[in-house]
Amino acid sequence: MNLNDVKNEWINELSQPLMIAGPCSAESEAQMLETAKRIRETNANVSVFRAGIWKPRTKPNGFEGVGVIGLNWLKKVKEEYGFKTATEVANAHHVFAALEADVDVLWIGARSTVNPFTVQEIAMALRGTDKPVFVKNPVNPDLALWIGALERLLGQDIKNLGAIHRGFSTYQKTKYRNNPNWQIALDFKSQFPNIPMLIDPSHICGNRTGLADITQEALNVGYQGAIIESHCNPDEAWSDASQQITPEVLAELIGNLKVRNSGLAGFDNEMGRHRTLISDLDFQLIELLSQRMKISEKIGKLKKENDIAIFQPERWKVITEYANQKAKETGMSHEFIEKVFKAIHEESIEVQNSIMIDRQ
Repeated sequence: MNLNDVKNEWINELSQPLMIAGPCSAESEAQMLETAKRIRETNANVSVFRAGIWKPRTKPNGFEGVGVIGLNWLKKVKEEYGFKTATEVANAHHVFAALEADVDVLWIGARSTVNPFTVQEIAMALRGTDKPVFVKNPVNPDLALWIGALERLLGQDIKNLGAIHRGFSTYQKTKYRNNPNWQIALDFKSQFPNIPMLIDPSHICGNRTGLADITQEALNVGYQGAIIESHCNPDEAWSDASQQITPEVLAELIGNLKVRNSGLAGFDNEMGRHRTLISDLDFQLIELLSQRMKISEKIGKLKKENDIAIFQPERWKVITEYANQKAKETGMSHEFIEKVFKAIHEESIEVQNSIMIDRQ
């Protein structure tokens, strides 16, 4: 059996689209119950309540979760407000504790997905479970690691599988905490259209700005839902405060979403996919150009300090030759490539010239 044979009828038993929401971290019983109560009162179409019980942190000495006691709070949320519950598991101990507490949905986080040994340990601990298990994309942009993690779960007879797109870490920080890099996620969807895909806009954005846009973009290209962090008092959250929203804001966000029919493979879906990829590439182009101009600023300062002229004819000759070479390699027209390089070079000269003037 391979991933293309997985049926995943389980997702049809949940709300469509599937909305999972709740705090980044379980902090107290009162915090959990208040958040759940307010999500329920808003009628936000959330069917699964999430909370981090164990929190893998980038650096030591940070808040790493309340541990097993938080599972009791998840139980109370289920009992009092009727939500199914979800949490992340990162080792066999987490798995056994979560299963004993009857957590309904589990996910493997990005830091775990990147390590095949960790995924194998989790898969073996989960062997044969019928609970839905989601796998977040690995921290680094590696499609094979993502697929491999799901295959390890399937190898342990775990068939209720799903994927979560939470973006990819980059060295150069942008407006996103984690770059969406839609191409990788959409390649996954193309290969395995039967595996439900959720978007995690909270971890992509890293703040409250843009959550709705990222979620809508995902629904436009056929994602089955979202996992969004919501807290009764986001500003006071113990982890990732800036990316959590109140239950009331969550309800407004979900209420404004336009759900697409993911079963259609026609013009609209295909057009949406292409437009998403173009938007992603355009964003990367702008970020790269921004980085280039910052280097031009440094060059301008060096030229000023050493009394060197801004325009260097030899440099333009090198750029022109490079444009000819890239045009041949890519099959694009020489004229187009030269126009692009010329525009970039002219802007670079403007940037350096403004530095010269400012430093007079």
